[in-house]
Amino acid sequence: ADGNVGKRSRFRPCIDIHDGKVKQIVGGTLKDSGAGPATNYVSEKSPGEFARLYKEGGAVGGHVIMLGKGNEEAAKAALQAWPDGLHVGGGINADNALKWLTAGAEKVIVTSWLFPEGQFSEDRCKQLAETVGKERLVIDLSCRRKPEKEGWFVAIQRWQVTTDLQLSKETFARLSEYCSEFLIHAADVEGLCKGIDEDLVRRLGEWCDLPCTYAGGGKHIMDLKLVSDLSGGKVDLTFGSALDIFGGKTVSYEDCIKWNKGLTLK
Repeated sequence: ADGNVGKRSRFRPCIDIHDGKVKQIVGGTLKDSGAGPATNYVSEKSPGEFARLYKEGGAVGGHVIMLGKGNEEAAKAALQAWPDGLHVGGGINADNALKWLTAGAEKVIVTSWLFPEGQFSEDRCKQLAETVGKERLVIDLSCRRKPEKEGWFVAIQRWQVTTDLQLSKETFARLSEYCSEFLIHAADVEGLCKGIDEDLVRRLGEWCDLPCTYAGGGKHIMDLKLVSDLSGGKVDLTFGSALDIFGGKTVSYEDCIKWNKGLTLK
């Protein structure tokens, strides 16, 4: 029998931190220099308040992402508000990963450090998995399309650099040896609220056997059903800029929690 019968995608929350504040930004606009990112929302609420909100709703497996430097204290405050309830990413490497687990993260999320000089390093993957344990490692394969090429390629350095590592069944199978789940930001549609990348979600359902969370472009509560249908319930969905708690107009956080509890949505 098919093990996915009755399985459905879940809503997973996020806390994106930039300059110490919870924000929602447009995916491709975060740069190391020059003008700041295109920002959809800056919250008056602290990261800890968001963490407590997610804890109350039982919205497990969410991610806290530090976008650039100077966000460590804010991230720690979120982890302290819900110990072992959140995953943390942004600047994670083999030297600091254990520190973040000690600070209260359930899992650590890694991307850029796996790509020294923009080239994927399986040795670093292995090193990190051995340091924290595979079950506490999430690999973030945030990705973009490339002009003139089919498919999606991993993007690093706050999505400024697109690497040669292509998402595929083989890529997921290879990396599944080192982690317990994947996080996929579709950087081309992130923060635009213009709809999810349906082709990518469908592929993730086919390619990925571990738990997998997709983020990017979600704009309506029924996108949860769409992701569930496209992926056979294998891929979870994070809403960002569309959510009312981030100043959005089209998705209610309460509805997301209802969906996770299996309640009928109007």
